[in-house]
Amino acid sequence: MARITAGVSTSHIPAVGAAIDLGKMEEDYWKPVFKGYEFSKDWMKRNTPDVVLLVYNDHASAFDLSFVPTFAIGCAGEFQPADEGWGPRKVPTVQGHPELASHIAQSVILDEFDLTVVNEMDVDHGLTVPMSLMFGQPDAWPCKVIPIAVNVVVYPPPTGNRCYQLGKALSRAVGSFDEDLNIQIWGTGGMSHQLQGPRAGLINKEFDAHFLDKLVSDPENLAQMPHVDYMREAGSEGVELVMWFVMRGALNAEVEQVHRFYHVPASNTAVGHLILENPDATP
Repeated sequence: MARITAGVSTSHIPAVGAAIDLGKMEEDYWKPVFKGYEFSKDWMKRNTPDVVLLVYNDHASAFDLSFVPTFAIGCAGEFQPADEGWGPRKVPTVQGHPELASHIAQSVILDEFDLTVVNEMDVDHGLTVPMSLMFGQPDAWPCKVIPIAVNVVVYPPPTGNRCYQLGKALSRAVGSFDEDLNIQIWGTGGMSHQLQGPRAGLINKEFDAHFLDKLVSDPENLAQMPHVDYMREAGSEGVELVMWFVMRGALNAEVEQVHRFYHVPASNTAVGHLILENPDATP
C-alpha cells in the first residue's frame, strides 16, 4: 500500500531559482537563505521518496486568464520547465507518475473534489524552485512528481479549510493505491509578501511565526482563517499559504517537526520552510 511519510512546506520565490542558476548561492545576500536548506537537502538524501505530490500555483505558464482551474492535477508522464519570459530554467525534466495521478484523480473526484485533469503542461518556478531547494542541482530529479496546481491568483481562491479537506482526500486516495510507494506531499508558496501597491514589500514576521506554530499544532482551527485576514496581515500574495493546508491535511493529526526555517528578506519576501514527518507512516 502507498503511504504518505512526510510533508514539506517552502516558499517558491523565483529569485531563489535565479540565484541557484546563476551561481549566487555563496553571495552575502543569499547565503543565509540557502544555509536554511542545508539540513533539508541532507534529510532528503536519507528520505528520498518514490513520488512527491507537489502543491503549487501556476504563474500564467500553463494557465492564463482564459482558463484558471481551482484545483488541477498533472497526469502526464513528464513535465517540461516553463519559459517564464527569460527562457526555461536549466533544470531536469520533471518525471510524472501517470498511474498514481490517474488513481488520485478518480479517487478525489469521486470524493466530491472537482480536480481538473491536465495531460499536458509545463511547470514553472512554483514547482521547480522547491525541487532545487530540496534536491540541489542533479542531472535528473531523484523521484517522480505529480503536480497539483491551486488557484491563488484569480479571485476567488479556495479557502484554507477547502485546501485542508483536499489534503485529507489526497491521503485517502494514496492509501487506496495498491503499489508499495513512499510518498511525500509538499505545499509551496508564501509566506507574507506583497508585490504591488502602497504596501509592496510588506512582511509580517509575527503573523508568519504564528502561522508556522499553528500549522503544526492546530491546523484545523488555523484553516478557518478568512481570506481577508491573509490580505490584511500577510499581504496580497500571502493567500498562497492556503496551499500549505493541502500538505498539512494529508498528514496525521499529530506530526513530528524535524526542521523549521524562517528568513527575511529574500527578494523582498519572507522565506518559510517546514519538514514534518508522519510518525506511524515512516518505512
